[in-house]
Amino acid sequence: MNPISIYRPIILLTMFQHCLICTDFSDGLHRLIGFVPSLAAGGLKRIVFCHSVPVREEGSIPKIDKDKIKEAEAQLAPCLIGLPPDVEVKIEVPVGRPMDTIPKLVEEYGIDVVFTGMSTKNTLQETLFGSTTQEMAKVTEIPLMILRPQLISTYTREELALRCQHLWRYLLIPYNDGKTAKYLIEEVKKYVSKNLPTAPQKCMLLWVTSEGVRRSVPENYQIEEAQNKLEEVKADLETVGLEVNTEVRTGNPLHELLDAALTFDISAIATSHLSRSALLEFTAPSFANEILRHSWFPILFFSPKK
Repeated sequence: MNPISIYRPIILLTMFQHCLICTDFSDGLHRLIGFVPSLAAGGLKRIVFCHSVPVREEGSIPKIDKDKIKEAEAQLAPCLIGLPPDVEVKIEVPVGRPMDTIPKLVEEYGIDVVFTGMSTKNTLQETLFGSTTQEMAKVTEIPLMILRPQLISTYTREELALRCQHLWRYLLIPYNDGKTAKYLIEEVKKYVSKNLPTAPQKCMLLWVTSEGVRRSVPENYQIEEAQNKLEEVKADLETVGLEVNTEVRTGNPLHELLDAALTFDISAIATSHLSRSALLEFTAPSFANEILRHSWFPILFFSPKK
């Protein structure tokens, strides 16, 4: 079914209005060129599709590959067909490395979220091959919407149309009262406040107490302490109009997070890094890095400030 034919002029709830969708045509994100009406129904008002063409090296002389530029423009062109009203759609095919071209487009178009793909890989693969997403996280200060190529490539057109309409409808936010968790909450509040009344409708705060930690403190007390702190954060988020649910679990934090995402029909998992030093290697031990490496769910990653 053509997603254009099922478009309805209903504004759903979203955190963002201006997005940059970056694709290398192997990450599945190029499929979104056929779903502009669904993205618009989800609240996006400006959508920029981007493919960066590398400079071709011939000996010591760099050259611009004009054929690659024309080919990319032709592949992205269908996004301009059958546009819904009041939505701006642009195509950009800059020459250069994504980490150089993307920040310029973010500034030019007032982008507030960048869509990117990132495969689930093991540590060795990440060390050997790196990640364009990792590089973007280092050079941008706006959130990244990370979608798994293996997942987005397998959606039927009907499934993908619905996914595009509900990208941020129900966020799962891991919380442990640490500095990074508090930074994440402040970032969520900022973007929700910025885009009222088209902000996400609800979120879930999840606190996972690890087994065997703080053995001197009874488990029941740890759970009660965590729930009390979550209630404080819940009240804070409710001031910007969010409906907030809370959950406290005991076990492996990553396993419990992914199980909660499945159980409660989550749209995306929110996570962040507090400092840019943590972005030097996504392979470095941290809970955010574990989510980035292993979650099949869409991830809304809040980049740290410079």
